[in-house]
Amino acid sequence: MFSKILRVIMVIIVVVVVIAIVLGGVGVYLARSSFPQVTGEVILSGLDSPIDIYRDSYGIPQIYAKTPHDLFYAQGYVHAQDRFWQMDFWRHIGPARLSELFGSSEVDTDIFLRTLGWARVAQQELDAMAPDEVALLQAYADGVNAYLADHKGAAISLEYEVLKLVNSKYTPEPWQPIHTLTWGKVMAWDLSGQGVPEIERAVLAKTLTTQQIADIFPPYPSDHPVIVPNYTISSTLGGGITQSQGVISLADLSPAFEKLDDTLEKVNAALGPSGSDIGSNNWVIGGSRTSTGKPFLANDMHLSEQMPAIWYELGLHCAPLGSTCPYNVTGFSFAGVPGVIVGHNDRVAWGFTNVGPDVLDLYIERINPDNPNQYEVNGQWVDMTLVQETINVAGSSPVDLTVRYTRHGPVIYDNPTDHANIQDNWGVDLPANFAISMRWTALEPVNIFEAIFGFNSAQNWNQFRQAASYFVVPAQNIVFADIDGNIAYQTPGNIPIRLPGYSPDYPLPGWTDQYEWQGYIPFDQLPTAYNPAEGYIVTANNEVVDSNYPYLISNEWDYGFRAARIVDLIKNAPAPIDATYIQKMHGDDYNASAAYMVPLLLQLNMQDARLTAVRDLLTGWDYQNLMNQAAPAVYNVFWRAVLARTFDDNLPQKYWPGGGSSWFEIMQGLVQSPNNTWWDDKNTASVETRDDIFRLAFSDTVTELEQLLGTDSTKWTWGELHTLTFHNQSFGSSGPSIIRALFNRGPYHTSGGSSIINATGWDASDTDSSTAYQVGSLPSERLIVDLSDLPASLSVITTGESGHAFNAHYGDQINLWRTIQYHPMLWGQQLVVSTAKAHLVLSP
Repeated sequence: MFSKILRVIMVIIVVVVVIAIVLGGVGVYLARSSFPQVTGEVILSGLDSPIDIYRDSYGIPQIYAKTPHDLFYAQGYVHAQDRFWQMDFWRHIGPARLSELFGSSEVDTDIFLRTLGWARVAQQELDAMAPDEVALLQAYADGVNAYLADHKGAAISLEYEVLKLVNSKYTPEPWQPIHTLTWGKVMAWDLSGQGVPEIERAVLAKTLTTQQIADIFPPYPSDHPVIVPNYTISSTLGGGITQSQGVISLADLSPAFEKLDDTLEKVNAALGPSGSDIGSNNWVIGGSRTSTGKPFLANDMHLSEQMPAIWYELGLHCAPLGSTCPYNVTGFSFAGVPGVIVGHNDRVAWGFTNVGPDVLDLYIERINPDNPNQYEVNGQWVDMTLVQETINVAGSSPVDLTVRYTRHGPVIYDNPTDHANIQDNWGVDLPANFAISMRWTALEPVNIFEAIFGFNSAQNWNQFRQAASYFVVPAQNIVFADIDGNIAYQTPGNIPIRLPGYSPDYPLPGWTDQYEWQGYIPFDQLPTAYNPAEGYIVTANNEVVDSNYPYLISNEWDYGFRAARIVDLIKNAPAPIDATYIQKMHGDDYNASAAYMVPLLLQLNMQDARLTAVRDLLTGWDYQNLMNQAAPAVYNVFWRAVLARTFDDNLPQKYWPGGGSSWFEIMQGLVQSPNNTWWDDKNTASVETRDDIFRLAFSDTVTELEQLLGTDSTKWTWGELHTLTFHNQSFGSSGPSIIRALFNRGPYHTSGGSSIINATGWDASDTDSSTAYQVGSLPSERLIVDLSDLPASLSVITTGESGHAFNAHYGDQINLWRTIQYHPMLWGQQLVVSTAKAHLVLSP
């Protein structure tokens, strides 16, 4: 009772203090104190030579230095200038130290992430890294720390002043290379998503039949494109199965997986959501199809919304460029990470989308009833590896944790109180005691920085592909183009080879070697393409290869609606393709589900004049989800309603339809069977058909639209519903609204939607209609590289370069981004200098 009263008092104090800060103008003053110096000269120790940093009208820095050390030192410095709070927050996620910042509310998240052991793996990677690479990471860290040496508290960022209200003792520690490496693990988790389908299938096995599960996990559609069609190789290493097939009955284990899923929800709250809308588009078009005779490369990576943007744009330039300093590159970076992740140098350009390979398996381990730290391997009890951890908690006592490892990886679930409730119906001898462990490629040491530095300096496809061989986690569809006119594609990554006869789509028995990985697909046998006859390469998280390929990459592809639309727009371009046409492609809002749903709806007798009048707003609609039109508002509300009417009575609430690409495919098949049992509402005595559900759903639609947008349908627009608010990851989603207002920006009207090229994803499973249509994931950047004229290239990020609230560059790209506009991607020192709005010199 006392703690509740104390929390109420603290909230009141916080609100009063913040109101005083904001109304008194102190908040703006403190924010301004954190704005970086961008002109003049700063004297710093540890530099080899002076460094020039030019910033354009969007605050994007172009860095010119004589040595790699100075180049990455300066990158660390400018990242800290603009984004250190973001960096500090991120580095507390990777090693599971959020409780140090925010207190006991984050302990459960820290326990799970500490169990995964990202920081331990990152340390192994650092220990194995070549000295020259460590030196570059250290140079970057030295640049960050040089900035921190002269800036404290609110002078670093306004968030530190707000943090004092809940954690007055926190002071940022110096940056270390290990902090950079752990961020890579966070991104790998964000892009993996593989644990969720396994858990979902395990939970659904409790209530659904095998056929019903197959219905909601359909195969990849045969009429949608694969990235590398007809790709064949000669392999003697054995492959994996290519269809989903459970090897065990999991119904009685569903309580364990439900609790594990609850834990993952807490993790996603800290890291941002994952799922089908976390993906990307990229494509590269050869000169035979372009207006310039040289390639264009386009990329837009779909990630969760956040403030500031996840990407930070900059250029890194050796001056002079040579063998000892080979970097002349521009593009998108992560604050906290040296180098450019996606972009172009003086000869080559590249872009990423997520492959989504199945690189994570959950194993059911048999635990010794007499010793909880032993598990069975081929009939023998084996000792687990035990690691002791201490989680420090702001304002509370530390939490001690013992992490247990099996041969597969960390034990992520073991709750003895559940064991008595779980019956043995596996068809094998399962003892009462069990645990769930995780094997995931990101929990094994790798070195992606050899890839990043290699991409940044590569001069041709062979050099670039060699660098790609090191980009193993998270695996990305990499498209490539060069100024000589070549286009190419590569799947990289550690992708397990599995024995035939079982599916990794379900948790697996861990006590036998039958389900063990047999190594990884060799890099030279991973899918690749070079100057394909089609003259283009498209990837959109769709299926990489068809059944000719002997290995299993995944059973969990995006269902290819975006990829099909991109291919269609390329193949049917009315003229040779140029940057303006690619801009239209980036902004394409075509809703492929509407193309098969709306004609059925228009044919239906609504039996109600009010419903018919609204339904007729769809007549003549071109299926583009434009923000200023009524038709997409009507259709998307109907889409959510018909999914709910069809599936909510059969599925646990946690797995109600989210509305993304899998549901596009599920419904496309289901509407062709108007008497399918899925249409029947289990909660009524009558037996409903497709047409019944359509009418009921459309009645729901009109009622909801009138409640949300008023009764005058001439004023309805999709943008009124489909809004986007950029949330500060740390202070933007909880606490007093006046604090959120300091850091968040929005709401903004947006076009697009889920499984659309302009992929502003929303969640149809949200039961609150006032929030369901809000954007949760989005194209986090857009890039168009013109390989015939690099200075003509274009780019944009979601918000702005600055992480400082009230800075001019905190949100100056928002309207560009949401209206599918860009800024010039400056290239060439003469152009950079002549257009610079600020020039800072870092001197030794």
